[in-house]
Amino acid sequence: MPLLPRRFERLKSVLNKRISDLTVLIENVEKPHNLSAIIRSCDAVGVLEAYAIFNKEKFLTFNSTAQGSQKWVKINQYKETSEAIKVLKNQGFKLYGTNLNSKSIDYRKCDFNGPTAFVLGAEKWGISEEASSLVDEHIHIPMRGMVESLNVSVAASALLFEALRQRQVANIIPESGEGMSQETYKEKIFEWAYPEVAKWCKNEGKKYPELNEKGEIIDDLPRTEKMRY
Repeated sequence: MPLLPRRFERLKSVLNKRISDLTVLIENVEKPHNLSAIIRSCDAVGVLEAYAIFNKEKFLTFNSTAQGSQKWVKINQYKETSEAIKVLKNQGFKLYGTNLNSKSIDYRKCDFNGPTAFVLGAEKWGISEEASSLVDEHIHIPMRGMVESLNVSVAASALLFEALRQRQVANIIPESGEGMSQETYKEKIFEWAYPEVAKWCKNEGKKYPELNEKGEIIDDLPRTEKMRY
């Protein structure tokens, strides 16, 4: 079925608000409910891509809590904590580790207007000692009850929406696609509009075809691929 113009406009309106310099790094969060809730919060805030450390030999799994948000927030998966953190630091991110220790500060006292990555740990143990030693800042969400911390997915939501609030106050929230490079924008809109064709292009080592203003594919494709959209 051809991509309807109103669908293409809807995709663009969401992508226009995506933020490429705000993300989460999830370390060995295995429960589908928590993982799904975190990615749903990423989508709600406008995070372009998320990162996950998952060193077991199985795929990340989601449940209905995600509401399909995993289709719109790409998850870059790594097996080693040091590798994932190195990738983020090389991209200029400042890493904030959720960790209750003597170095930890109230998250509301931090400035999240620059490239920000929140490092969130497994359900029972929090972030690993390795991650703790590599993050730039230790933060916590103050508790007033008997428990010392929030569920990891709730904590992720609180942190992401605080970062969004700060950026709204600073008037630096993207509205017209300025939250990413033009090259990235073109790649994302094609992947969102034509996921099956995008997959074929990657497998064949081909560039994505150009789209016109209505979202129609301009370049000629093999008949078998045209049947995918």
